[in-house]
Amino acid sequence: MRTIFFSSNITIIDEWKKRDAIGQSSTCYDVNSLTNELKKSAQSVVIADYDSIASDVNTLIASGSIPDKLIVLEKEPSVVSGKILIMRGVKAYGNSRMLNNHFTQMIETVTEGNIWTYPELTALLAKTAKKAPLNEESKKLIEDRLSEKEQAVSYLILEGFTNDAIASSLNITTRTVKAHVSSIFHKLHVNDRVSLILLLK
Repeated sequence: MRTIFFSSNITIIDEWKKRDAIGQSSTCYDVNSLTNELKKSAQSVVIADYDSIASDVNTLIASGSIPDKLIVLEKEPSVVSGKILIMRGVKAYGNSRMLNNHFTQMIETVTEGNIWTYPELTALLAKTAKKAPLNEESKKLIEDRLSEKEQAVSYLILEGFTNDAIASSLNITTRTVKAHVSSIFHKLHVNDRVSLILLLK
């Protein structure tokens, strides 16, 4: 998959281009050049430098025209900014100078159609979801599509429990929890925990 770097900072683009996960790539400096580039290949992963083009990213979000696979990175990521961006459709958010292995994992996750966040942000999203009561539609969806055990697992996921914590709480093995989680994702047509939280909350 092609990568489009979206930044006005040449230094950060040079850093990103040296990453192992990057194959074919191009660079855009403003919304117009990004729009033109996306016309050539809509399936591209877009990596945006929030420090240099935040207003452009916000314009894309406000107009409802963000790329399908948009990653937003900044030097000092904030869980509050990350929460807002993920809730608006950004597929990944993190530190622009993260370690190579995290960068590779992030690219792979987004390429596969999933959402990637760093642990503190994922925990905040789960915590926020925990505070918000499930609406009747979400409850009905869970009851109609999931088995009793899957329902129990899904509610614990929404409370921010890890697989090990779910296993301990329900007195089952972590392997069984993973099987339930996989089944929940399949039945509710989501790819990851963040997508599940966004669907149900």
